[in-house]
Amino acid sequence: MADRDYYEILGVSRNADKEEIKKAYRKLAIQYHPDKNRGNKEAEEKFKEATEAYEVLSDDQKRAAYNQFGKEGVGAAAGGAGYGYRAYTDFSDIFGDIGDIFSEFFGQSGGRGGARRGSDLRYNLEITLEDAAQGKEFKIEIPRQEACEECGGTGAKKGTSPQTCPLCQGAGQVRRSQGFFSVATACPQCHGTGHIIKSPCPSCRGAGLQEKRRTLHIKIPAGVESGSRLKVTGEGEAGPGGGHRGDLYVVIHIKRHSHFEREGNDLVIHMNVPITTAILGGEIEVPTIEAKNVKMKIPSGTESGQIFRLKGKGMPYMGNYGKGDQHVVIHVQTPKNLSKRARDLVNELAKELKESDADSSVYTRSRSAYD
Repeated sequence: MADRDYYEILGVSRNADKEEIKKAYRKLAIQYHPDKNRGNKEAEEKFKEATEAYEVLSDDQKRAAYNQFGKEGVGAAAGGAGYGYRAYTDFSDIFGDIGDIFSEFFGQSGGRGGARRGSDLRYNLEITLEDAAQGKEFKIEIPRQEACEECGGTGAKKGTSPQTCPLCQGAGQVRRSQGFFSVATACPQCHGTGHIIKSPCPSCRGAGLQEKRRTLHIKIPAGVESGSRLKVTGEGEAGPGGGHRGDLYVVIHIKRHSHFEREGNDLVIHMNVPITTAILGGEIEVPTIEAKNVKMKIPSGTESGQIFRLKGKGMPYMGNYGKGDQHVVIHVQTPKNLSKRARDLVNELAKELKESDADSSVYTRSRSAYD
């Protein structure tokens, strides 16, 4: 082995802390591990170098001796036995579950025998804005995997039963050692189930599961927003081998409304107002999400674009008391087809207001309820 500096091998500075040293070693160990580089002598040497460097630099006493005397000092600190490559036996703090980590790199699964949890399901539910405002119960039908009725979910033909896998002895995984590593992978004979079915059920073909349709009643809370996910525990797919069911997630999609726009818990509606009402003032009827019209006063001199607020007429706060507001945007209607009498009256009004003599001026935005 080349006489290289341990800090150089791990690619860290001499004042690196233990966490930096651990991360550096972990990266190199995964990169050059023998299981990933079979027959590659260069990778094997780099792996040994990194392991030797880590064992010294992760130990405060050995590191201090190395910093002062080099490799000879480490040998003395170890009892004068000299120093070469040795298997480091406690790497659980670096890698945690070795099998799970290396299975990602080697394309293998660290399977477990016996029952496994079923998959989660997603259901997209489209509702109206009124449904979201009031809350409503919906009946939905979902296709999902259920335990096969003929074999009871075992996957084995009636009158037979699954047999324990002779290779993994029912564990669902096999372990092999390389140096100080013990790598767990899914058993290739039973594919991680821990058992073998010699006589498959003809109904489910050995899967133990069949697709069926399930009817559920889902309560949508008032105030729900588009994109909200409602979790229904235990209503997902059945688990293979009798495992727990997954969950069902109902994703809410609210249809676009013909009158209202939603902004959080507030609602916005645009209302046309006759020019005479805008000039003189008056009262208009405004629809609400509660399907009841309310009367709203329009002050004289109201202009297009002005916004009025109806407090508490918006969407309810989900899970809380109270509601948002409804904002009414005014659009003043200007008549287009005037009769001769109507035109004469407007001209007379213009003269009265002296509009014909008024100078043009820069438009100033009127204040609204949003200001």
